[in-house]
Amino acid sequence: MSYAEIALSVRALVEYAFSSGSLEPGFRSGAAMVEGTRSHQLIQKQYKEADRKEVYLKTEIPHGDLLFIIDGRCDGLLAAGDGSLTVEEIKSIAGTPDSALEGREVHWAQAFMYAYILTQDLDLPAIQVKLTYVQRGSEEQYSLYREMTREELTAFAEETVAKYAPYAEMMVRYQAKRGESIHSLSFPFSGYRPGQRHFAAAVYTSIAEGANLFAQAPTGIGKTMSTLFPAVKALGEGKVSGIFYLTAKTVTRIAAQEAVMMLNSRGLHLHVITLTAKEKACFREDGSCGADSCPFAEGYYDRINAAMLDMLEHETLMTRETIAAYARKHEVCPFEFSLDAAYASDIVICDYNYIYDPRISLKRMSEERKKKTVLLVDEAHNLVDRGREMYSASLTKAPFLGLQRQYKTVNPRLSSTAKAVNAFFIALRKSCGDKGAGEWTEYPGELPELLELFASEAELELLHASPLITPPAEEGEAGSLLDTYYAVQGMLRTFKTYDERYITYAEVRSGDVYLKLFNLDPSHLLQQMAKSFRSQILFSATLSPLSYYRDMIGADEEDYSLSLSSPFHKEQWQVSVLPVSTRYHDRDASLQPLSDALKGMVSRKGNYLVFFPSYLYLKNVYEVFTEKYPEVATLLQGSGMSETERENFLAAFRPDNPDTLLGFAVLGGIFSEGVDLPGDRLNGVMVVGVGLPQVGLERNLLRSYFQAQGKNGFDYAYVYPGMCKVQQAGGRLIRSENDSGIIVLADDRFLQNSYRQLLPEEWRDFFVMA
Repeated sequence: MSYAEIALSVRALVEYAFSSGSLEPGFRSGAAMVEGTRSHQLIQKQYKEADRKEVYLKTEIPHGDLLFIIDGRCDGLLAAGDGSLTVEEIKSIAGTPDSALEGREVHWAQAFMYAYILTQDLDLPAIQVKLTYVQRGSEEQYSLYREMTREELTAFAEETVAKYAPYAEMMVRYQAKRGESIHSLSFPFSGYRPGQRHFAAAVYTSIAEGANLFAQAPTGIGKTMSTLFPAVKALGEGKVSGIFYLTAKTVTRIAAQEAVMMLNSRGLHLHVITLTAKEKACFREDGSCGADSCPFAEGYYDRINAAMLDMLEHETLMTRETIAAYARKHEVCPFEFSLDAAYASDIVICDYNYIYDPRISLKRMSEERKKKTVLLVDEAHNLVDRGREMYSASLTKAPFLGLQRQYKTVNPRLSSTAKAVNAFFIALRKSCGDKGAGEWTEYPGELPELLELFASEAELELLHASPLITPPAEEGEAGSLLDTYYAVQGMLRTFKTYDERYITYAEVRSGDVYLKLFNLDPSHLLQQMAKSFRSQILFSATLSPLSYYRDMIGADEEDYSLSLSSPFHKEQWQVSVLPVSTRYHDRDASLQPLSDALKGMVSRKGNYLVFFPSYLYLKNVYEVFTEKYPEVATLLQGSGMSETERENFLAAFRPDNPDTLLGFAVLGGIFSEGVDLPGDRLNGVMVVGVGLPQVGLERNLLRSYFQAQGKNGFDYAYVYPGMCKVQQAGGRLIRSENDSGIIVLADDRFLQNSYRQLLPEEWRDFFVMA
């Protein structure tokens, strides 16, 4: 008989079959995983010489047309003097061991499955099963025992796989249809654009070889389809089993969804899901989370299997709206539902954080699955600063003083630990001296222990909140305990990765004290987070200079590089340089020349955008321009615009506008990257300045660090990130072979060869405006 094989872990099987009850409240211990490992080690150290730990077990169980191949590692296999065996499952819990009562069903189920495999492998008539709970923090232990016969365990194992079978059968049907659809899938366009076939072939080769690829692929080459199509083909051929399409912004996630929709229209049948941030996905306007306050959290695990079966049976492209519809139908939390569905999907479209950020990454993804997964990293130039942000950590003094006072009477232990951290910050302020700042190549050695003690007490308080909380003594003094706890966990996590690529600095700001462990070079940690995956395809129109991004993202010597020429003709751009100084001390003098140059740019009817290095500079030019040229219709990018306001801003750039429209926007902001305004929706762009980040402590620390590494520190800290913004903003103009338009580069530094060489090749033949 021919079986369809279903390979899964013991844990995955029993969690599907036996998980029940509600989602935990919004607070989840950041230390739970570490403490769980510690609890296992604590118990296993007590084992005798004949006892074994982390015993790998595997079995096969047929069910109908399915053959379940199940494996896992039992925590302990204990041998008694009479030769009898006990299988032990260890679980850490936040509450007291007594709260475990008779043990959770899902925990017993995991132990029973290991016991079943042992009775089969060793031909045992019976075995003792031990379930041990360890309280996190106190390390108090509590064990439960059950004697199980081989017959009882066999019946249990068969019942367990029977519960999983409907889901497995659905996935077998789906995978057959998926394979056929990929095999017959053709490229969704009539032909390849210049360079596109080369790019797609390089992507496929990299995935097939398990190599990484750094690709600079100019706007218009069709980057999204050039990466998705060969990755899907590789999936159909069994070279990979999963694809993550990683983005930094919503607009690029939408582009990926649209590419999948196009492939679907050509017959592709593939589970694709888009992950949305929790605050955007949540149905609760007040953001309250937990079974006590949210009906979508209460009883979540009792309904999630039916919801998953329903959505995966009937949907392929699972967008935010699709997930919300099924979540409401089955009354489950939409955010947690999306995460559960992601583990069952072939393509996951999501933010960088889900892979690279240790606080957010999808922790349930097995190492085995990672080895068969490819990462498609869109707009990869963003990964440098995002990486620094992910791997840095900061704290301020004020929350600890507030918590010290707030919990003084209701939780003296928590108050005492907050007081100790506050005292550390008082001493830190003194060490900053008259300058009110300090820098160190190491973190303060006494701080980790203080924060560990605080985190331990904070976790207990968050799990078992004190009934009466004293209000903060002064408004704004006390920070949220939950927010402070997470900030502390972030700092504790960063201590573990702190090395020569970090620097510690402190500043006294408006009476408060700010401490930061600042990651100067994220390349090592980005590389570490991604090394478990089969292949990374990192691509952007502005991955220039390529050597800088290979260095900063963490490339190995054997990783491939690819630089493609623009598929468009130079004649489609009319590029000019306005040789005005936009340096900070010259900006007042530049307001009038910039306004006049803008009037010249919009002299021909159409839609135009101008990008400024700061919002203040933007407003100053806007005021001068609108006063002198009130006849020109203008739009102004606001600060903190809602999604609707952003959509309205872009929608105003219509190809049939009766009058000229000039939009004022911020360089490096929401409208300067990932925005697509093809044809007559955009006729010209002015970029004001060379995009250099604002001079400040962190940028100067970066400059000094890279200079000491033998590199050009100013270029690494300022020039390369700045010119990337310039290229991105100018890249909004020409989006297809039929587009043409004007680019004005407003800064005299564009005339310098060091800046000119960083411009796209097709922009370099510019003329200088008088």
